Amino acid sequence: MIRFEDVSVTYDGAPAPSVQGIELTVPEGELVLLVGPSGVGKSTVLGAVSGLVPHFTGGTLRGRVTVAGRDTRTHKPRELADVVGTVGQDPLSHFVTDTVEDELAYGMESLGLAPDVMRRRVEETLDLLGLTDLRDRPIATLSGGQQQRVAIGSVLTPHPRVLVLDEPTSALDPAAAEEVLAVLQRLVHDLGTTVLMAEHRLERVIQYADQVALLPAPGVPLVLGTPSEVMAVSPVYPPVVALGRLAEWSPLPLTVRDARRRAGALRERLEGAAYEVADTGAAGTDPRVAGDTSATATGPDPTTGADPATASVPTTGAAPATASVPTTGGDPATGGRGVTPAVPARRPRLFRRRPSTGTPTPNQAAVIDGLSVRRGRTEVLRQVTLTVVPGETVALMGRNGAGKSTLLSALVGLVPPAAGSVRVGGVEPHRTAPRDLIRRVGLVPQEPRDLLYADTVAAECAAADGDAGAEPGTCRALVSGLLPGIGDATHPRDLSEGQRLALALAVVLTARPPLLLLDEPTRGLDYAAKSRLVAILRKLAAEGHAIVLATHDVELAAELSHRVVILADGEPVADGPTAEVVVASPSFAPQVTKILAPQKWLTVAQVREALRAPGREERQEGVDL
Repeated sequence: MIRFEDVSVTYDGAPAPSVQGIELTVPEGELVLLVGPSGVGKSTVLGAVSGLVPHFTGGTLRGRVTVAGRDTRTHKPRELADVVGTVGQDPLSHFVTDTVEDELAYGMESLGLAPDVMRRRVEETLDLLGLTDLRDRPIATLSGGQQQRVAIGSVLTPHPRVLVLDEPTSALDPAAAEEVLAVLQRLVHDLGTTVLMAEHRLERVIQYADQVALLPAPGVPLVLGTPSEVMAVSPVYPPVVALGRLAEWSPLPLTVRDARRRAGALRERLEGAAYEVADTGAAGTDPRVAGDTSATATGPDPTTGADPATASVPTTGAAPATASVPTTGGDPATGGRGVTPAVPARRPRLFRRRPSTGTPTPNQAAVIDGLSVRRGRTEVLRQVTLTVVPGETVALMGRNGAGKSTLLSALVGLVPPAAGSVRVGGVEPHRTAPRDLIRRVGLVPQEPRDLLYADTVAAECAAADGDAGAEPGTCRALVSGLLPGIGDATHPRDLSEGQRLALALAVVLTARPPLLLLDEPTRGLDYAAKSRLVAILRKLAAEGHAIVLATHDVELAAELSHRVVILADGEPVADGPTAEVVVASPSFAPQVTKILAPQKWLTVAQVREALRAPGREERQEGVDL
C-alpha cells in the first residue's frame, strides 16, 4: 500500500538531507509505528506519504514514494485526498470550519459524497471518538485534547485507505488515548485500513503495532522489524522496556501484562526497599514537610543514560534551596505532609469542602480559595481550593476538558473568577498589570510558539528583556544554558519542538517569576528531551521556584512532581503526594507502578537505585534475578 524506494529529502538551504536512503514497504491493513529521536526526519517521512513533501514544504525529493500505486511526485496532495488522511502535530492548523460537526463533514463535502452518507458517517465518528456532546461546540472553545480528537475524526469520516498520523495521542488523557488507539486498531483489523504513525509516547502505542520502523539518527538507514526486535536495539523505548532491560528479561516485554508475569522475582528483591525509597516520591522530599526545598535527582535516566543532576541551568535569582519553608502540618494518615483530600462542594455525598487557606503568607506562591470559572453558560471550574508553596512541583491531571488549562489561565490572570479568589505573590492576577504580573508568575502554553513572535532568537531575547525590565543579555544567557549551540539568527520556527519549548521557557524565566506554570510541556518531546526538561525543572524547584504543570504524561508526573491534583468536571477529586495518588489510580499510574504493584514504585530510576543499595547482590553488568 505504501512503498518508499531509496528516498532522500533535502530542504532548501539545508546542508544535508533530512532523510536519506529510506527503503520501506507497508502492506495493506497493517499498523506501522515510526519511531526515533527528535530531529531524525519522522515528520518528513510522513509528509512524503501525503504529498505534502515536497509539494507544500518545498525541497527536493529523490527516489520514489507510491501510495496505492500513485506516485506522490506526480500527484499533489489534493489528488491523494481520497486515499490518504493526514493528522499533523498541530490540530489547530488542520481546521477549516468553526464547529465540531461541520469539521467532521468538511472532508466528505470536498469529495462530493451524498448528504445521507455524510450524515451517517458523522454520527458514527461522533460515537467512536466520544464527541457526541461536543457536536455543536465551537472548535475554539475546546481543550487541546478535544481538538485532537476532532482532528482525528475529520480524517476518519471520508474512510481513507491510508491514515498518516503524527503524534496522535500527544494531547490526550490516558483513557482518551486508549479509545483512539482502539478505534485505529478496529479500522486496521476490520476494514483493512493501513496506518503509518509517529509517536513519542511509546508506552501508549507499542503494543498496537504490527511493525516498527526505527530512524536511529539523521542519515542512518531505517530499521524495520517486529516491536520486540526493534525495541531491543532502539535508542528510544518506553519504561516497560527499560525495566525489562534492567532486569535482563528476554524477550523484552511490551505490555504491562507481560511484564507483570515476569516480575515476581524482581518484586521479591525489592520487597525490603519498597517503602524506603518509594515513599518519598519520585521528585524527592516534599518541600512542605521540613523546610527543605531541594529536589533530589533519582539517578540516570533509563532511556538516555544521562544523569539529570548534571544538567546546566543558569541561576535565575530565585530563593536558594536552603530557604526555610514552614511545614503546614497535616493528617497523620497522609504522612504528615499537610495534604488532605480535596473537597468539591457540589458532591456532598462523596466529599467535604477543603477548609479555606485564609490570608496568603509570604511562604505561599499561590493561593486559590473556592474558585469557580465560567465560559459562557458552562461552569468549567467549581469550588477549587489549592495552595502551592515555594520549591513545590504540582502536577494537574485529569481527562480532557476537566479544567486543567483553565486553572492555569486563572493563575496567570487570563480568565477572571466567577466566584472565589486567586492570589499569586500577594496580588489578584486578573487585576494586575501585565508588566507587574510577569515578575510573579509565568505561563508556558501548550503551543510554545504562541509566545514567540519575532523573526530570530536574538529578537525574542531582546523583547523578553524589555518586557521584564531585565538587564540586556539576561534572556540570551538563559537560552545559552538551555539551548547551547543555537545561534542568534535562528528563526524560532526552525527549532524543534523541544528547542521551542526551551526558548519559551527562557523567555518566561527572564522575569524570574516565583511561580512557573507549564501546560502539556512534553508534547512533541522524545525521551531524551523530556529527561532534559525534568532536570531543568528540578533545578528550578531546588532554587525555590514553585511549579504547576498540567499534563497527561503520567510518566512525567511520576518522575517530577511532589504532589498530584486530579480534576474531574472542573472539581478536584484527589490531592496528595504523588506516590499515594497515582498508585491508587488505574488511569494515572505509570507503567512501573502497574508492573510492581502493590509496591509503590514509580520509575525505573527508583528501581535501579534500590537494586544498587548496599547489601543487595548485583552483577557488574546487570541485575541477577
